[in-house]
Amino acid sequence: MEQKKKIYFASDVHLGAPTIKNPQEHERRFVRWLDSVKHDASEIYLLGDIFDFWFEYRRAIPKGYSRFIGKLCELTDSGIPVHFFTGNHDIWVFDYLPTETGIQIYRKPLIREIDGKKFFLAHGDGLTRFEKSYNRLKAIFTNNIAQKLFRLIHPDCGVWFARLWSGKSREKNLKSYGSVFQGEDKEWLIVWAKEQLEVNHFDFFVFGHRHIAKVIDLKNNSKLIYLGDWVNHYSYGVWDGNTFNLEFFEHKN
Repeated sequence: MEQKKKIYFASDVHLGAPTIKNPQEHERRFVRWLDSVKHDASEIYLLGDIFDFWFEYRRAIPKGYSRFIGKLCELTDSGIPVHFFTGNHDIWVFDYLPTETGIQIYRKPLIREIDGKKFFLAHGDGLTRFEKSYNRLKAIFTNNIAQKLFRLIHPDCGVWFARLWSGKSREKNLKSYGSVFQGEDKEWLIVWAKEQLEVNHFDFFVFGHRHIAKVIDLKNNSKLIYLGDWVNHYSYGVWDGNTFNLEFFEHKN
């Protein structure tokens, strides 16, 4: 009997992050995971911040990531759909990756029915009413004029500046709330999900962004899943058609 296909979810790999001591091994680890799931994957969802920074100039892309990009091509060439959500760190993915690798790009949350269950899928940034200042900043980053102006900066300078900004942003977030569970009444996404359930039922909310690996039970059998990250947890989600589980790959070297 053919083994039932599974759907895999991962987020917050932060390829190329300056805080990662061995970036090539970090990339190899994630590629090994992709290689390990391809035999029974019907779909793969990458829910944001796969790159710590990504910007596509018209004739240049950030250096590196050849193993990862090659693996994406292999997966889609074999018929496995790969869904790539932009996060707050890789918001500037444009047409190169989908054209070159065949992945599907999502810039907004996706609502899907899978095996009779209703899923709300998103990176998790900018959804709640608590993020007004961030949403104003995001509006600038997604503005066509701002993007065209950034393209005028030489890639050597542009990438350096963006990575500096990325590091400062990470430091600020860690000081504000860190990658530590704050409790259901203080986690913005949980508060937001509970508000959504007053209007519409979702069986699963699946988010990245928080770098927390945790399943939270909500009302009426709804669940919220924080997928964790590939900086500390090496965690990922698996839907087997009946249950959603968080699992963990290799331990940190």
